[in-house]
Amino acid sequence: MRFQLKSIDTKSSARTGEITINNSTIKTPVFMPVGTLGNVKGIMQNLLEEDSKAEIILNNTYHLYLRPGVKIIKNAGGIHSFTNWKRPIITDSGGYQVYSLSNKRKISEKGVRFQSHIDGSYHFFTPEYAIDIQRLIGADIIMAFDECPEFNCGFDYAKKSMELTHRWLKRCISRANATNKIYEREQTLFPIVQGGTSKELRKLSADFISSTDCKGNAIGGLSVGEPDEIMYEMTDIVCSILPKDKPRYLMGVGTPSNLLENIALGVDMFDCVLPSRNARNGMLFTSEGVINIKNSKWKNDHSVLDKNGKSEVDRDYTKAYLRHLFNCNEILAKQIATLHNLRFYSWLIEESRNKINEGMFTDWKNSMLKKLSSRL
Repeated sequence: MRFQLKSIDTKSSARTGEITINNSTIKTPVFMPVGTLGNVKGIMQNLLEEDSKAEIILNNTYHLYLRPGVKIIKNAGGIHSFTNWKRPIITDSGGYQVYSLSNKRKISEKGVRFQSHIDGSYHFFTPEYAIDIQRLIGADIIMAFDECPEFNCGFDYAKKSMELTHRWLKRCISRANATNKIYEREQTLFPIVQGGTSKELRKLSADFISSTDCKGNAIGGLSVGEPDEIMYEMTDIVCSILPKDKPRYLMGVGTPSNLLENIALGVDMFDCVLPSRNARNGMLFTSEGVINIKNSKWKNDHSVLDKNGKSEVDRDYTKAYLRHLFNCNEILAKQIATLHNLRFYSWLIEESRNKINEGMFTDWKNSMLKKLSSRL
């Protein structure tokens, strides 16, 4: 993997660049739709690529390990062949599920014992096994195994958790170095900065992660319930330390406003379930604000979904029609809404890149923030 920095905003730390990986080029900043089980719910791969303009997607190691299982993925020739997704894929290591399965897991120095949310069966992930599983899945970018502490866990716990994550990282790097790729694609390992909401711990973790000299770095443990202001503070601290010549990936973030604010702090890569999950519940993100398409105010509104929208669904379907589909519980409603939201996120990222290149990002960001959070 190679990363080339292209331009930096004059009034912020926002930047554009290009990641080249396995014969694919990804322009940054980039938003990566979440395809937990190998797919973005309800969206065929060609639509995801052509209409939503997704350059890279995220798959989940924990979920794919349980279903369909790595043996089936290996027999298919890896996750790209299994899912027929030709572009790059990034896999989360399963560390976030350690956080989310707090009542079904036990953490030790060796790893994590957890219960499947599907059938209650017990499984054990070590840092080494997390790397092995991701080798078998075959994603282009793989993540180190980490612990994601809860918000307000306290300084002492956050410190112990961070130190455990650092020790696990050393084991992940050793395992990655001692094993080879299984398929044709090279795999790049990203370590993860932790440290809760402590400035001191975040600095220590960012320094340690930087010292490993991996080709890219991730920021974890945010968007777990903390106020946005704290998220931005932690991100700013970490980005000021992480190497400028390597991509920075802020995991699990976030709203359109979160994206713009964190781009301004120097983040290059994002993923989040929000645009697709909220779409399935009838929430649309638009260039003028947020729409709950189920509200009765849209039942006779025959205007397009977003007058500034770049997607075919924005031009081809009206608010009244989409509300009608949701009212009838028609499957198409969720597909249209998901495609709309994903394309909106792509548009927002594209515009961010354009404004950074033009030297106009900060003023544009500030004007957009006033619109993005308004309820229409």
